[in-house]
Amino acid sequence: MTKTLLQSDMGNYLLSAIGCLCLLHTGVRAEQCVQAILGRSETFHVPAGSSLSLFRVVEHCGASWMGHWKWTNSPTAMSQHVNESVRHRFNNVTLSPNKTKQILDLLSVTQSDAGSYAYSVVWENGITEQGHVMHVNITAAVPSQRSVLHRVLVCAGASLCLPIILGLARFLSSEVKPQPLPRTLSTHAAAYGDQPHPAPQPPPRCPIPQKRSSSSHKAKAPPKPQQNKEVVYAVVSQGAPRQQEPTREPAQSTVYSSLRFS
Repeated sequence: MTKTLLQSDMGNYLLSAIGCLCLLHTGVRAEQCVQAILGRSETFHVPAGSSLSLFRVVEHCGASWMGHWKWTNSPTAMSQHVNESVRHRFNNVTLSPNKTKQILDLLSVTQSDAGSYAYSVVWENGITEQGHVMHVNITAAVPSQRSVLHRVLVCAGASLCLPIILGLARFLSSEVKPQPLPRTLSTHAAAYGDQPHPAPQPPPRCPIPQKRSSSSHKAKAPPKPQQNKEVVYAVVSQGAPRQQEPTREPAQSTVYSSLRFS
């Protein structure tokens, strides 16, 4: 019986120890979450016309709070609230149930954006806390690399197109122009264009008549040669040079004579 009571007491002590450890661990975890604005002081050098993102992490431990961004351009001047605009945008990202990331985007910065930026928080108990300051300096604008690249591409394209244009112009200038065809051609030239044309011949001369003699022995006059009719074709062409054809001498006339015996 005594042994049973001892075991029961040891079990109770063990349960009590486990409970104490759990409570201690919960208290330690609760003490680890401290309300604060996390971030260190930094200095940014930003070229004019570029963009910049500033951020701070607020560890609120699940409690209610209110925060806003502040800006000042002089250490002695009072800080002003940064209002959201076309060039100033706010954004927040929930990292955990106890932490939230606050982001300020500066778009196309100018000299008027230079100064010191800080994030300020008002906790639920009314206490105001401000994080570390971030200094922003605006430098001269960096020349755009796109314009330089554009000029290089234009020069390269012109250097490649110039030989092609010159070669095309040379090819067109060396091309032989075709000669125009004659407008009108005769029927004979169309049918016998490749055959040589004979030169026109003069008609044969008539024989000289002889005087009749009183002699009974008269020579009979030979019959008159029949004249051959020739057809002369003319070729009319435009633009073609005339070919000189050899001239033929006229045919010699035939003279008939009669003999008389006494």
